[in-house]
Amino acid sequence: MTQMESINLETELSLFKYDSLEQLPEEYRELSQQDRTERIERSLDRLGDSVVILGHNYQRREIVEHADFVGDSYQLSAEAANADAEYVLFCGVTFMAESADIITDDDQTVILPSMEASCPMAGMAEALQVDSAWGDIESAAPDADIVPITYMNSYADLKAFCAEQGGAVCTSSNAHRVFEWALERGDKILFLPDKHLGENTAHRLGLEDGVVEWNPWNPGEDANDVADVDIILWDGYCQVHERFTTEHVEQVRDDYPDARVVVHPECRREVVESADVVGSTATIRETVADADPGETWAVGTEIHLVHHLQRWHPEASVVPLCGDACMDCNAMQQTDPNYLTWVLEELVAGRERNVIEVPPEEKELATLALNRMLEL
Repeated sequence: MTQMESINLETELSLFKYDSLEQLPEEYRELSQQDRTERIERSLDRLGDSVVILGHNYQRREIVEHADFVGDSYQLSAEAANADAEYVLFCGVTFMAESADIITDDDQTVILPSMEASCPMAGMAEALQVDSAWGDIESAAPDADIVPITYMNSYADLKAFCAEQGGAVCTSSNAHRVFEWALERGDKILFLPDKHLGENTAHRLGLEDGVVEWNPWNPGEDANDVADVDIILWDGYCQVHERFTTEHVEQVRDDYPDARVVVHPECRREVVESADVVGSTATIRETVADADPGETWAVGTEIHLVHHLQRWHPEASVVPLCGDACMDCNAMQQTDPNYLTWVLEELVAGRERNVIEVPPEEKELATLALNRMLEL
Protein backbone atom coordinates (compact mmCIF):
# COMPACT_ATOMS: atom_id res chain seq x y z
CA MET A 1 0.00 0.00 0.00
CA THR A 2 1.12 3.55 -0.73
CA GLN A 3 0.56 6.59 1.46
CA MET A 4 -1.22 9.39 -0.37
CA GLU A 5 0.50 12.79 -0.32
CA SER A 6 -2.37 15.17 0.40
CA ILE A 7 -4.59 13.13 2.72
CA ASN A 8 -3.97 10.53 5.40
CA LEU A 9 -5.02 7.46 3.45
CA GLU A 10 -3.16 4.45 2.12
CA THR A 11 -4.25 2.93 -1.16
CA GLU A 12 -2.96 1.22 -4.29
CA LEU A 13 -3.47 1.30 -8.02
CA SER A 14 -6.48 -0.79 -9.00
CA LEU A 15 -4.24 -3.02 -11.10
CA PHE A 16 -2.61 -4.24 -7.89
CA LYS A 17 -5.53 -3.76 -5.53
CA TYR A 18 -7.56 -6.43 -7.33
CA ASP A 19 -4.83 -8.73 -8.58
CA SER A 20 -5.86 -11.37 -6.03
CA LEU A 21 -9.33 -11.88 -7.48
CA GLU A 22 -9.67 -15.34 -8.97
CA GLN A 23 -9.88 -16.35 -12.60
CA LEU A 24 -12.49 -18.65 -14.03
CA PRO A 25 -11.56 -22.32 -13.48
CA GLU A 26 -10.80 -24.29 -16.60
CA GLU A 27 -13.81 -26.59 -16.26
CA TYR A 28 -16.19 -23.60 -16.58
CA ARG A 29 -14.74 -22.15 -19.76
CA GLU A 30 -16.51 -24.29 -22.36
CA LEU A 31 -20.04 -24.50 -20.97
CA SER A 32 -22.89 -24.52 -23.47
CA GLN A 33 -25.62 -21.92 -23.15
CA GLN A 34 -28.18 -24.53 -22.16
CA ASP A 35 -25.89 -26.14 -19.59
CA ARG A 36 -24.94 -22.91 -17.85
CA THR A 37 -28.56 -21.64 -17.88
CA GLU A 38 -29.77 -24.81 -16.19
CA ARG A 39 -26.93 -24.68 -13.66
CA ILE A 40 -27.54 -20.99 -12.87
CA GLU A 41 -31.24 -21.60 -12.32
CA ARG A 42 -30.53 -24.67 -10.18
CA SER A 43 -28.13 -22.67 -8.00
CA LEU A 44 -30.59 -19.82 -7.63
CA ASP A 45 -33.27 -22.28 -6.52
CA ARG A 46 -30.87 -23.58 -3.86
CA LEU A 47 -29.77 -20.14 -2.68
CA GLY A 48 -33.22 -18.57 -2.64
CA ASP A 49 -33.50 -15.12 -1.07
CA SER A 50 -29.93 -15.24 0.25
CA VAL A 51 -28.63 -13.84 -3.05
CA VAL A 52 -29.59 -10.89 -5.24
CA ILE A 53 -28.20 -10.47 -8.76
CA LEU A 54 -27.62 -6.98 -10.12
CA GLY A 55 -27.28 -6.61 -13.89
CA HIS A 56 -26.00 -3.37 -15.34
CA ASN A 57 -27.78 -1.98 -18.40
CA TYR A 58 -24.71 -2.75 -20.52
CA GLN A 59 -24.59 -6.45 -19.70
CA ARG A 60 -25.42 -9.04 -22.33
CA ARG A 61 -28.83 -10.63 -22.54
CA GLU A 62 -27.69 -13.90 -20.90
CA ILE A 63 -26.84 -11.91 -17.76
CA VAL A 64 -29.80 -9.54 -17.51
CA GLU A 65 -32.24 -12.43 -17.93
CA HIS A 66 -31.02 -13.81 -14.59
CA ALA A 67 -30.83 -10.43 -12.83
CA ASP A 68 -33.24 -9.41 -10.08
CA PHE A 69 -32.61 -5.77 -10.97
CA VAL A 70 -31.35 -4.16 -14.19
CA GLY A 71 -30.24 -0.53 -14.19
CA ASP A 72 -27.35 1.90 -13.85
CA SER A 73 -24.61 1.64 -11.26
CA TYR A 74 -25.92 3.78 -8.41
CA GLN A 75 -29.51 2.63 -8.85
CA LEU A 76 -28.38 -0.99 -8.57
CA SER A 77 -26.35 -0.32 -5.43
CA ALA A 78 -29.40 1.29 -3.85
CA GLU A 79 -31.51 -1.76 -4.77
CA ALA A 80 -28.93 -4.01 -3.13
CA ALA A 81 -29.00 -1.92 0.04
CA ASN A 82 -32.79 -2.26 0.20
CA ALA A 83 -32.63 -6.02 -0.28
CA ASP A 84 -32.32 -8.49 2.58
CA ALA A 85 -29.97 -10.74 0.63
CA GLU A 86 -26.80 -11.95 2.31
CA TYR A 87 -24.95 -12.00 -1.01
CA VAL A 88 -24.96 -9.27 -3.67
CA LEU A 89 -23.67 -10.44 -7.06
CA PHE A 90 -22.85 -7.33 -9.05
CA CYS A 91 -22.68 -8.10 -12.76
CA GLY A 92 -20.92 -4.89 -13.69
CA VAL A 93 -17.40 -3.53 -13.22
CA THR A 94 -15.14 -3.06 -10.22
CA PHE A 95 -16.08 0.48 -9.19
CA MET A 96 -19.76 -0.52 -9.22
CA ALA A 97 -19.13 -3.43 -6.86
CA GLU A 98 -17.19 -1.04 -4.62
CA SER A 99 -20.13 1.37 -4.56
CA ALA A 100 -22.43 -1.49 -3.61
CA ASP A 101 -20.11 -2.45 -0.75
CA ILE A 102 -20.09 1.17 0.46
CA ILE A 103 -23.88 1.47 0.41
CA THR A 104 -24.95 -1.98 1.65
CA ASP A 105 -25.00 -3.18 5.24
CA ASP A 106 -21.93 -4.71 6.84
CA ASP A 107 -23.59 -8.13 6.96
CA GLN A 108 -24.03 -8.16 3.16
CA THR A 109 -21.22 -9.55 1.00
CA VAL A 110 -20.60 -8.11 -2.46
CA ILE A 111 -19.20 -10.40 -5.16
CA LEU A 112 -17.85 -9.36 -8.56
CA PRO A 113 -18.00 -12.48 -10.76
CA SER A 114 -15.06 -11.57 -13.02
CA MET A 115 -11.68 -10.22 -11.98
CA GLU A 116 -11.21 -8.67 -15.43
CA ALA A 117 -14.23 -6.35 -15.25
CA SER A 118 -12.43 -3.05 -14.74
CA CYS A 119 -13.74 0.22 -16.25
CA PRO A 120 -11.11 1.95 -18.43
CA MET A 121 -12.51 5.40 -17.64
CA ALA A 122 -12.24 4.83 -13.89
CA GLY A 123 -8.65 3.75 -14.50
CA MET A 124 -7.91 7.10 -16.18
CA ALA A 125 -8.16 8.83 -12.79
CA GLU A 126 -6.59 6.59 -10.19
CA ALA A 127 -6.58 8.18 -6.71
CA LEU A 128 -2.79 8.02 -6.42
CA GLN A 129 -2.45 9.80 -9.75
CA VAL A 130 -4.95 12.51 -8.81
CA ASP A 131 -3.34 12.89 -5.39
CA SER A 132 0.06 13.38 -7.04
CA ALA A 133 -1.39 16.02 -9.40
CA TRP A 134 -3.30 17.86 -6.67
CA GLY A 135 -0.29 19.91 -5.60
CA ASP A 136 0.38 21.01 -9.18
CA ILE A 137 -3.25 22.00 -9.66
CA GLU A 138 -3.31 24.00 -6.44
CA SER A 139 -0.03 25.69 -7.39
CA ALA A 140 -1.54 26.72 -10.72
CA ALA A 141 -4.26 28.64 -8.80
CA PRO A 142 -2.65 29.39 -5.42
CA ASP A 143 -5.37 31.78 -4.24
CA ALA A 144 -8.33 29.59 -5.18
CA ASP A 145 -10.35 27.13 -3.14
CA ILE A 146 -10.64 24.12 -5.46
CA VAL A 147 -13.45 21.60 -4.85
CA PRO A 148 -12.92 18.14 -6.38
CA ILE A 149 -15.99 16.36 -7.78
CA THR A 150 -15.79 12.81 -9.02
CA TYR A 151 -18.28 11.04 -11.23
CA MET A 152 -19.81 7.89 -9.79
CA ASN A 153 -17.73 6.03 -12.39
CA SER A 154 -14.60 6.11 -10.25
CA TYR A 155 -12.89 3.99 -7.63
CA ALA A 156 -13.75 4.22 -3.94
CA ASP A 157 -10.39 5.70 -3.00
CA LEU A 158 -10.94 8.62 -5.40
CA LYS A 159 -14.36 9.19 -3.85
CA ALA A 160 -12.60 9.19 -0.46
CA PHE A 161 -10.00 11.67 -1.74
CA CYS A 162 -12.73 14.04 -2.92
CA ALA A 163 -14.52 13.82 0.42
CA GLU A 164 -11.36 14.62 2.37
CA GLN A 165 -10.67 17.62 0.12
CA GLY A 166 -14.17 18.99 0.67
CA GLY A 167 -15.75 17.57 -2.48
CA ALA A 168 -18.43 15.09 -3.42
CA VAL A 169 -19.65 12.48 -5.90
CA CYS A 170 -22.13 13.04 -8.73
CA THR A 171 -24.08 10.99 -11.24
CA SER A 172 -24.77 11.94 -14.84
CA SER A 173 -28.27 12.97 -13.77
CA ASN A 174 -27.34 15.31 -10.92
CA ALA A 175 -23.93 16.63 -12.04
CA HIS A 176 -25.34 20.12 -12.60
CA ARG A 177 -26.65 20.31 -9.04
CA VAL A 178 -23.37 19.09 -7.57
CA PHE A 179 -21.46 21.64 -9.69
CA GLU A 180 -23.67 24.43 -8.33
CA TRP A 181 -23.12 23.18 -4.79
CA ALA A 182 -19.35 23.07 -5.30
CA LEU A 183 -19.16 26.60 -6.71
CA GLU A 184 -21.12 27.88 -3.71
CA ARG A 185 -18.49 26.30 -1.46
CA GLY A 186 -15.36 27.16 -3.43
CA ASP A 187 -13.91 29.05 -6.36
CA LYS A 188 -13.22 26.25 -8.82
CA ILE A 189 -14.15 22.65 -9.56
CA LEU A 190 -11.77 19.85 -10.45
CA PHE A 191 -14.01 17.33 -12.21
CA LEU A 192 -12.95 13.69 -12.55
CA PRO A 193 -12.64 11.55 -14.60
CA ASP A 194 -14.97 12.22 -17.57
CA LYS A 195 -14.16 15.45 -19.41
CA HIS A 196 -17.15 15.13 -21.74
CA LEU A 197 -19.70 14.92 -18.93
CA GLY A 198 -17.89 17.83 -17.28
CA GLU A 199 -17.97 19.95 -20.42
CA ASN A 200 -21.63 19.17 -21.09
CA THR A 201 -22.49 20.09 -17.51
CA ALA A 202 -20.57 23.37 -17.82
CA HIS A 203 -22.62 24.23 -20.91
CA ARG A 204 -25.83 23.39 -19.09
CA LEU A 205 -24.87 25.92 -16.40
CA GLY A 206 -23.70 28.59 -18.85
CA LEU A 207 -20.08 28.20 -17.74
CA GLU A 208 -18.65 26.92 -21.02
CA ASP A 209 -16.22 29.86 -21.32
CA GLY A 210 -14.65 29.05 -17.96
CA VAL A 211 -13.35 25.55 -18.68
CA VAL A 212 -9.89 24.07 -19.18
CA GLU A 213 -8.67 20.47 -19.51
CA TRP A 214 -5.92 19.16 -17.26
CA ASN A 215 -3.68 16.62 -18.96
CA PRO A 216 -2.16 14.50 -16.17
CA TRP A 217 0.56 13.29 -18.53
CA ASN A 218 1.65 16.83 -19.39
CA PRO A 219 0.49 19.06 -16.51
CA GLY A 220 2.51 22.11 -17.56
CA GLU A 221 0.54 22.30 -20.79
CA ASP A 222 -2.59 23.67 -19.09
CA ALA A 223 -1.23 25.15 -15.85
CA ASN A 224 -1.23 28.74 -17.09
CA ASP A 225 -4.99 28.63 -17.79
CA VAL A 226 -6.15 27.18 -14.47
CA ALA A 227 -6.18 30.47 -12.55
CA ASP A 228 -8.67 32.05 -14.98
CA VAL A 229 -11.35 29.33 -15.17
CA ASP A 230 -14.20 27.95 -13.05
CA ILE A 231 -13.96 24.29 -14.05
CA ILE A 232 -10.89 22.09 -14.52
CA LEU A 233 -11.63 18.90 -16.44
CA TRP A 234 -9.43 15.87 -15.91
CA ASP A 235 -8.53 14.36 -19.29
CA GLY A 236 -10.52 11.12 -19.07
CA TYR A 237 -13.40 9.72 -21.11
CA CYS A 238 -15.60 6.72 -21.83
CA GLN A 239 -14.20 4.80 -24.79
CA VAL A 240 -17.68 3.73 -25.88
CA HIS A 241 -19.37 7.13 -25.78
CA GLU A 242 -16.45 9.06 -27.18
CA ARG A 243 -16.77 7.00 -30.36
CA PHE A 244 -20.01 8.74 -31.40
CA THR A 245 -19.66 11.60 -33.88
CA THR A 246 -21.88 14.18 -35.55
CA GLU A 247 -21.43 12.19 -38.76
CA HIS A 248 -23.27 9.33 -37.06
CA VAL A 249 -26.12 11.69 -36.18
CA GLU A 250 -26.27 13.05 -39.73
CA GLN A 251 -26.24 9.55 -41.21
CA VAL A 252 -29.02 8.25 -38.99
CA ARG A 253 -31.17 11.28 -39.83
CA ASP A 254 -30.59 10.55 -43.54
CA ASP A 255 -31.43 6.87 -43.10
CA TYR A 256 -34.44 7.50 -40.84
CA PRO A 257 -35.88 10.97 -41.65
CA ASP A 258 -38.43 10.80 -38.82
CA ALA A 259 -35.98 9.52 -36.22
CA ARG A 260 -35.20 11.31 -33.01
CA VAL A 261 -31.82 10.94 -31.32
CA VAL A 262 -31.14 10.30 -27.64
CA VAL A 263 -27.56 10.18 -26.33
CA HIS A 264 -25.67 9.86 -23.07
CA PRO A 265 -23.94 12.98 -21.63
CA GLU A 266 -20.62 11.11 -21.73
CA CYS A 267 -20.69 11.79 -25.49
CA ARG A 268 -18.67 14.59 -27.09
CA ARG A 269 -20.12 18.09 -26.85
CA GLU A 270 -20.94 18.35 -30.55
CA VAL A 271 -22.87 15.05 -30.43
CA VAL A 272 -24.87 16.23 -27.45
CA GLU A 273 -25.70 19.46 -29.29
CA SER A 274 -26.94 17.42 -32.28
CA ALA A 275 -29.25 15.19 -30.23
CA ASP A 276 -32.92 15.66 -29.40
CA VAL A 277 -32.66 14.23 -25.88
CA VAL A 278 -29.63 13.87 -23.60
CA GLY A 279 -29.57 11.87 -20.40
CA SER A 280 -28.39 8.98 -18.26
CA THR A 281 -29.10 5.35 -19.07
CA ALA A 282 -32.23 5.69 -16.93
CA THR A 283 -33.34 8.66 -19.02
CA ILE A 284 -32.59 6.78 -22.23
CA ARG A 285 -34.68 3.84 -21.03
CA GLU A 286 -37.55 6.11 -20.01
CA THR A 287 -37.42 7.97 -23.33
CA VAL A 288 -37.82 4.80 -25.35
CA ALA A 289 -40.39 3.33 -22.96
CA ASP A 290 -42.53 6.46 -23.38
CA ALA A 291 -42.27 6.44 -27.19
CA ASP A 292 -45.47 6.26 -29.19
CA PRO A 293 -45.98 3.13 -31.31
CA GLY A 294 -44.07 3.44 -34.57
CA GLU A 295 -41.70 6.15 -33.35
CA THR A 296 -38.04 5.74 -34.30
CA TRP A 297 -35.33 6.45 -31.76
CA ALA A 298 -31.62 6.34 -32.55
CA VAL A 299 -29.77 5.62 -29.32
CA GLY A 300 -26.23 6.77 -28.61
CA THR A 301 -24.97 4.51 -25.86
CA GLU A 302 -23.48 1.04 -25.34
CA ILE A 303 -24.81 -1.44 -27.88
CA HIS A 304 -26.16 -4.04 -25.46
CA LEU A 305 -28.54 -1.51 -23.93
CA VAL A 306 -29.71 -0.62 -27.45
CA HIS A 307 -30.41 -4.30 -28.09
CA HIS A 308 -32.29 -4.58 -24.77
CA LEU A 309 -34.43 -1.58 -25.72
CA GLN A 310 -35.19 -3.13 -29.11
CA ARG A 311 -36.34 -6.29 -27.35
CA TRP A 312 -38.19 -4.63 -24.46
CA HIS A 313 -40.11 -2.15 -26.65
CA PRO A 314 -41.01 -3.80 -29.97
CA GLU A 315 -43.78 -1.25 -30.55
CA ALA A 316 -41.10 1.39 -31.20
CA SER A 317 -38.27 1.31 -33.69
CA VAL A 318 -34.96 1.44 -31.83
CA VAL A 319 -31.74 1.71 -33.84
CA PRO A 320 -28.10 2.12 -32.80
CA LEU A 321 -26.83 5.62 -33.50
CA CYS A 322 -23.64 4.47 -35.15
CA GLY A 323 -24.99 1.37 -36.91
CA ASP A 324 -22.54 -1.47 -37.34
CA ALA A 325 -19.74 0.69 -35.91
CA CYS A 326 -21.29 0.74 -32.42
CA MET A 327 -19.19 -0.73 -29.64
CA ASP A 328 -19.89 -2.81 -26.60
CA CYS A 329 -18.20 -2.10 -23.28
CA ASN A 330 -15.39 -4.61 -23.28
CA ALA A 331 -14.90 -4.33 -19.52
CA MET A 332 -18.57 -5.03 -18.86
CA GLN A 333 -18.49 -8.09 -21.10
CA GLN A 334 -15.82 -9.73 -18.95
CA THR A 335 -18.64 -10.77 -16.64
CA ASP A 336 -20.02 -13.53 -18.79
CA PRO A 337 -22.56 -16.23 -17.84
CA ASN A 338 -19.81 -18.76 -17.21
CA TYR A 339 -18.46 -16.57 -14.39
CA LEU A 340 -21.97 -16.18 -13.01
CA THR A 341 -22.42 -19.97 -13.06
CA TRP A 342 -19.15 -20.46 -11.18
CA VAL A 343 -19.64 -17.97 -8.35
CA LEU A 344 -23.21 -19.17 -7.77
CA GLU A 345 -22.18 -22.83 -7.59
CA GLU A 346 -19.37 -21.87 -5.22
CA LEU A 347 -21.89 -20.13 -2.94
CA VAL A 348 -24.03 -23.27 -2.97
CA ALA A 349 -20.91 -25.15 -1.84
CA GLY A 350 -20.32 -22.59 0.92
CA ARG A 351 -17.39 -20.79 -0.72
CA GLU A 352 -17.23 -17.04 -1.48
CA ARG A 353 -15.27 -16.04 -4.56
CA ASN A 354 -14.14 -12.58 -5.72
CA VAL A 355 -15.45 -10.66 -2.73
CA ILE A 356 -15.13 -6.87 -3.05
CA GLU A 357 -14.50 -5.18 0.28
CA VAL A 358 -13.60 -1.49 0.57
CA PRO A 359 -11.25 -0.78 3.53
CA PRO A 360 -13.06 0.83 6.50
CA GLU A 361 -11.41 4.28 6.44
CA GLU A 362 -11.80 4.49 2.66
CA LYS A 363 -15.43 3.41 2.96
CA GLU A 364 -16.15 6.03 5.63
CA LEU A 365 -14.80 8.87 3.47
CA ALA A 366 -16.45 7.58 0.28
CA THR A 367 -19.75 7.42 2.17
CA LEU A 368 -19.28 11.07 3.13
CA ALA A 369 -18.80 12.01 -0.53
CA LEU A 370 -21.96 10.11 -1.47
CA ASN A 371 -23.96 11.63 1.39
CA ARG A 372 -23.01 15.13 0.28
CA MET A 373 -24.50 14.32 -3.11
CA LEU A 374 -27.65 12.82 -1.60
CA GLU A 375 -28.25 15.86 0.58
CA LEU A 376 -28.66 18.13 -2.46
